[in-house]
This record gives sequence, C-alpha cells and structure tokens, in this order.
Amino acid sequence: SYVGLSKLLVAVFPVFLLAWLRFGIAAVAMLHWVRRVPGEASLSRHDRWLLFWESFLGNFLFSICMLYGVALSSAVAAGVAMAGIPAAVALLSWLFLRERIGPRIGLAIACAGTGMVLLAVGRGSTTDGAVSPLGFALLLGAVLCEACYVVIGKRLTGNLSPRRISALINLWGLALVTPLGLWQALSFDFATVRPAIWGLLLFYALAASMVTVWLWMKGLAQVPAPRAGVFSVLLPVSAAAIGVGVLGEPFTTVHALAFGLALAGLLLATWPARSTPAVTVPG
Repeated sequence: SYVGLSKLLVAVFPVFLLAWLRFGIAAVAMLHWVRRVPGEASLSRHDRWLLFWESFLGNFLFSICMLYGVALSSAVAAGVAMAGIPAAVALLSWLFLRERIGPRIGLAIACAGTGMVLLAVGRGSTTDGAVSPLGFALLLGAVLCEACYVVIGKRLTGNLSPRRISALINLWGLALVTPLGLWQALSFDFATVRPAIWGLLLFYALAASMVTVWLWMKGLAQVPAPRAGVFSVLLPVSAAAIGVGVLGEPFTTVHALAFGLALAGLLLATWPARSTPAVTVPG
C-alpha cells in the first residue's frame, strides 16, 4: 500500500527529503533492533558488504527510482512495472544462488510477465495518456533493485536475525540519503504540510522501512528466493488497488485480466506440491 500512497507524498515533499524523513523515522523506531541477539555471530566483512549493497540497492536506489517513477507516472503504472519482480528475482537467484527454477515457478513467472505486458498495453490506451518513458524506465530500475534486495536478503538471513538486518540496512539508507535530504530540507517550508500528510508519512516510514522489511527477511529465511519473488506480485496488485480506490485512477478490463494472471502465478508458485509416497523395498 505504501507504493500507491507515495503518490500523495511526492506531491508534497521533494523525493530526497521524503526518503530522508522515511529512514530517519524508521531509525528511531528500530534503534533497539540494532543490537546483536544472544547466540548470533559477529558481523563478518562479507556480511558488512552485503548489508551495504542490500541497503544501497533495496533501500536507497529503490526508493529514488520508485518515488521519481511514481511522480512521473501513476500508482497503476507502478503496478505495471512491479509485476516484473518475480521474473527478475528468479533470474538473479539462478545466477547467484544457483537455485533451481522448476516448471511451476517458470509458469508462474510467465503469468506475471504476461500480465505486465497486458498492463503496459492497457495503460497506453487509457484516456489520461501514456506513461512517461522516463517514469516507466525508473520503475523498471526499481524492479531490478527490488530483485537484488530479495536475493541479497536471502544470503543475509543465513547469518543474521531479520530484525537486525532490517535495522542495519535502514541505517545505511539513512546515511546514504542524508546529504541530499538535508540539501532539500534547507529550502522546504515544513509549515505548509497538513497534519494528515504527517500521519501518512509516519505510516509510510514504518511500513516501508520497518514492518515490510522485517516480514520479508523473516519469510526469506524459510522460503527459496524464486518462490519469494513470486509473492511480490501482490505489490502491483495492492499498488493498483490504492491507485484506483484512493487516488481515483482508471482501471480497465485489461487491468483486471493482468492482475488475474498475476494472482494465478502466485497460486502456481505457492500451492503445496503433491507428496510422493515412500516405496518400501522388501529386504
């Protein structure tokens, strides 16, 4: 939901200032998560680098691409692009984690990809015009960043607790965006921001940096990366639902068909496999 609702926030706050406020609010909320839990190993140099790249790609760069992309397009357009996350995750997990892509996962990815193509075609035919090419390119950049985020997160969950991962990558995000956030804050009139927008900002910060990240890391510890990537089709569904229900953006039959394909892919990827009964060989 925070992807769709960010359309309201980028209309008020400059992008870098919004990202800085997001990471800052979440850093205060997650301060007690930074400590190492009992029995957890110390951070290795490899883990520190993974945390940096997890934050740079999945927090900092994703936020910039997504916020600018939504500002130049719409929440429904964000849903169009985000439907490509499962395919990107599966490809990267095959390349870097050597995780096998089974037939059902492959078919699920095909469903999501087909839905993205349908949405792109349907979006171009709506009455309010086509999406800005730059905006859509930025949203596709966000897709690649989110895919890297899932794959690197899978590596991190083998050594660190989900809560500590969430807190540390948020701190990295805050450090990376602080210079740009301060630069925009110096010329911004905070007195013009309505109380409802501050409340939305609080929800956005906690949902984007705290709750969502913790849930992802907790799930990644138990689920293979390609299957986890297919769960991300719910991101475009919810983003478009917010765009239509809250922001009043158009929703056509083509959009409904595309999201039906995305949900079919989710079911294909997550439906329990039929167990094969064990065969007893007479001794």
